[in-house]
Amino acid sequence: MIWGMDHLLPRPRVSESTPGVFEFVPGSSVSGPAALVDAVRLSLAVLDLRPAEAGADTAAVRVVEDAGLGPEAYEIEITAEGVRIAAGDRAGAFYAGQTLRQLLPAEAYRAAALPGTVWAVPCGRLADAPALSWRGAHLDVARNFLPKREVLRMIDMLALHKLNRLHLHLVDDQGWRVESRAYPLLHEIGSHRDQTTTSYYREEPAFDGVPHGGYYTLTDLAEISAYATARAVTVVPEIDVPGHASAILAAYPEFAARPADTYRVLDRWGISPAILSPLPATVDFLTTVFDEIIGALGDVPYFHIGGDECVLDDWAASAEISAYQEKLGLATPADLHAWFLRRLADVLAERRSRAVVWDEAFVSGMLRQDTVVMPWRGPQVGRRAAAAGHEVVATPVFPMYFDYAEAASAEEPLAIGDTITLADVAAFAPVPSEWTVEERDRVVGVQFQLWSERIPDGRTLDYRAWPRGCAAAEIAWSGAPVSECFTGRLDAHLVRLDAFGVEYRPPAGPRPWQRGGSGWRRHRPGVVDVQEMMRHLHELTQSADSTRPSTSS
Repeated sequence: MIWGMDHLLPRPRVSESTPGVFEFVPGSSVSGPAALVDAVRLSLAVLDLRPAEAGADTAAVRVVEDAGLGPEAYEIEITAEGVRIAAGDRAGAFYAGQTLRQLLPAEAYRAAALPGTVWAVPCGRLADAPALSWRGAHLDVARNFLPKREVLRMIDMLALHKLNRLHLHLVDDQGWRVESRAYPLLHEIGSHRDQTTTSYYREEPAFDGVPHGGYYTLTDLAEISAYATARAVTVVPEIDVPGHASAILAAYPEFAARPADTYRVLDRWGISPAILSPLPATVDFLTTVFDEIIGALGDVPYFHIGGDECVLDDWAASAEISAYQEKLGLATPADLHAWFLRRLADVLAERRSRAVVWDEAFVSGMLRQDTVVMPWRGPQVGRRAAAAGHEVVATPVFPMYFDYAEAASAEEPLAIGDTITLADVAAFAPVPSEWTVEERDRVVGVQFQLWSERIPDGRTLDYRAWPRGCAAAEIAWSGAPVSECFTGRLDAHLVRLDAFGVEYRPPAGPRPWQRGGSGWRRHRPGVVDVQEMMRHLHELTQSADSTRPSTSS
């Protein structure tokens, strides 16, 4: 089957069909600058295109660089004689290849070419460029660890949807997930827990009794980064501090606000009062850890430092910390929280990396101006951050938290709450029209979140991420709610995902083996409701110094 240009997802800005097709034959070649040729070949790996010989002018695909098109932009012209690609940069060439892949039969998404497949694409012209520079997915590997193979596969999924940021949540109360050679107890102790809670909200505590853990070596991180870079994806590591620190303090309690306390890697969900001390020794410790991660990943343009859901009681109760706060001329523990995050942002800036934070870190108004803010509590706080001059990546609970169920039904597998549907995601406007021009210009992207309390494995990850992630990819690329005919284009795209082996949630509902069943993995509809959550978040955002929200991210 030859797909038409009206079956592409995300939908390109310009697509014009003309009569005829171009057919790739065995031994087809691609010519152009080496980096761009490599990008196109990677996108179209199933065709086994070979680089054209020097001076040859008969390549099936000819690639040229046109910086005037802008970052990630491309144009494609397909005639019966061949394909011409003009790309603004390597990423643009890679995305041009991904668009050609969608025009090929769905067999282009299988791991090997099937005999007898006709590799033909329709003739016509396409021109495309993204509206937003940050098109991301957040993957929490701290609550439930995912092996490296799942991270690499997630990168593949982002790449084929033209998503370009993988935000890796590497630490939380329930686990530390990266090797540290300077502080080895982080991965030796902090990377595993004895068991995991199976309780749902307000139920009697229950646990599975099964040890859980895992971490990535620094070499693994280097591999993940190289794999992502080749596919136009930037890895954004997150070390969430100063709260969510139980796993860190289980390994190194001397960095706690109360060093005498005994800490352990948590086996339950929710917010812990465990918090790092803001004293200089902690900054030095985190600087060393940052350096290890940056050294492994290579170029790290963005580094997320969290800043969310911090219980500051231990700071207020510590005479040493209070004296340090007074020495710095700060009035409250909340001001010290802001100072601490700014100090870490300065450390990152010295390493040519920009800090990214959750929105609680913004409310003090003390951030570095180049810090990127992720307003998870909604557009109200996001607008305040944009008005203050910060770049903003839209990450609201509704509708971009994909750990929520897609239906209020007991047939769903266990989720954190009800209900964020495919239609909710498709209708989301990441750049609110009611904002001022200046505020809208500071919305640099949108990102969906996969918090993993209820995502124990790769199959569940597929189910939660797709096809809602398909809608997220389209709104991220266009900067607006999905365009017309999305449902028809999605239907065609799901055939591609079938070929790729994605265990997505069918729009009509879960398959029999995807249902929650009758055990603890069954969803409890109505226990946590999205509208209830949004009312609560609205209340939280009314206070400019809200530092202790009680909802879990």
